[in-house]
Amino acid sequence: MKINSMMIEDVVTVSGDTSIKEAIQTLYHKHIGSIVVIDKEGKCEGIFTERDAIRVVATEVTLSTPLKEVMTTNLTTVEEGATFAQAKNIMRSHSIRHLPVTDEAGHLIGLLSLRSILNEVHDMHPIKR
Repeated sequence: MKINSMMIEDVVTVSGDTSIKEAIQTLYHKHIGSIVVIDKEGKCEGIFTERDAIRVVATEVTLSTPLKEVMTTNLTTVEEGATFAQAKNIMRSHSIRHLPVTDEAGHLIGLLSLRSILNEVHDMHPIKR
């Protein structure tokens, strides 16, 4: 099974200049677990997740700080067309819950999340709020 059928195509993205506060508000209001930080060409620069939000609050980083200063930058991605087994192994070996999907040129085209996998496997549909 290819990941293209499981990935989220409408990925929430921001620039690295977005503030932590704006990012946390976006996570909350959109009921999502991550935001991918992209450059002007649509290539992944980093990711800001719920785990990152907890870390910055716990360490009392000023919420006006731009994401580029606190985001996860050692970003692990997977290319479109990868199999579910390949993506699962990447997520497991790196202990991540959100895996950006890129094209051959490195442009973001989707996101594979633990939630999207569970929804697919259990044929669950998210509740609209």
